[in-house]
Amino acid sequence: MVGRQGRVTGTVGPGLVGEVLVPVRGGAEAFLAYPVEPGERIEVGTLVVVVEYQPPRTVYVARAYA
Repeated sequence: MVGRQGRVTGTVGPGLVGEVLVPVRGGAEAFLAYPVEPGERIEVGTLVVVVEYQPPRTVYVARAYA
């Protein structure tokens, strides 16, 4: 899971429980998401990379820079 890219579908930020869709097993699955950098806000539609995974459905993400 760590290192996979996904897209924000619910704003990720301080005081928020965001959501990201990550491609998994030929489909896409939704995960609860938090920013890896405290205080960072990541808007809907932003491409992110999973930095930490906490089973079963929580990830910490950072912006993916192409």
